[in-house]
Amino acid sequence: MRLFEMMEKDDYEQVVFCQDKASGLKAIIAIHDTTLGPALGGTRMWNYASEEEALTDVLRLARGMTYKNAAAGLALGGGKTVIIGDSKTAKNEAMFRAFGRYVQGLAGRYITAEDVGTCVEDMEIVSEHTQYVAGLAKSRGSSGDPSPATAYGVYVGMKAAAREAFGADSLAGLTVAVQGVGHVGYYLCKHLHQEGARIVAADLNREALAQVEAEFGAAIISPDAIYGAACDIYAPCALGATLNDATIPALKAKVVAGAANNQLKEPRHGLALAERGILYAPDYVINAGGVINIANEQGGYDEERAFRQVANIRHNLEEVFRIAAAEKMLPHEAADRLAENRLADAKAAAAK
Repeated sequence: MRLFEMMEKDDYEQVVFCQDKASGLKAIIAIHDTTLGPALGGTRMWNYASEEEALTDVLRLARGMTYKNAAAGLALGGGKTVIIGDSKTAKNEAMFRAFGRYVQGLAGRYITAEDVGTCVEDMEIVSEHTQYVAGLAKSRGSSGDPSPATAYGVYVGMKAAAREAFGADSLAGLTVAVQGVGHVGYYLCKHLHQEGARIVAADLNREALAQVEAEFGAAIISPDAIYGAACDIYAPCALGATLNDATIPALKAKVVAGAANNQLKEPRHGLALAERGILYAPDYVINAGGVINIANEQGGYDEERAFRQVANIRHNLEEVFRIAAAEKMLPHEAADRLAENRLADAKAAAAK
């Protein structure tokens, strides 16, 4: 499919290709929709197999941010950036300085922040060249690392999903299989441990696994074994598309509730989960804590206020499950309905 055909299919507003030969920067900024406000979405650095793979990923992520921000009730649109390269070996300051200049050139249509493969320190460099960056260090009056807020949102959302699936919102005594125990996964494990849940964990990073094993008593299994782990809840907290034809038949969990973006490889996999009696907490609803936290930087950041708003993720998921039951649709369809209704209301108001 050609680029403009891809943009027209899901109504993207703008795609920007960024190249800086001196620093090695190769990035793509995708702005999906600015109906509700400027597009907010993080910058992911990943060693993509091809430029086509990077483009597909950034388009999916940008659209996901539109729906995430809308479903969360934020006055923000959806956008995203991917930088092509290995974040462990290819990073340099000049790269992020060049990227900052590209963001500044968009004149506020897009606000960036950290994501997979980037960190607060990278965004500090970006901020030297643009004011359109969020999630900076708390010492600068910003919200800092969004991981704790994202994890807290997943935790309260998981409780809503547990009530829907099991009739009670307590996670004590339940087994949660956490796939990916990086920043978000670590903080999620902390919440689960404090409530008395049993944790099964998988990750490629042995140091991260050792930490959750030592601190939270997590049982460690291989990455390939996580899908078939004996558990009540499967929490994907790494990269997306882990719910697919190969993995869904192996799942023993009755609930999927995690922090990863784009968990369903294709929309039809939402039906595949339902056919197996597995409740899916739509990813962009349950993992919105980080962006809610960052949105609270507008007008002056207040952590207590921000986390109160993150706690509303529980109510947003309850509304998704209510819509799904009332309209006889799947949870991911109900989440789309919730987001699209908010977008439609904003467009109607703007047209008056």
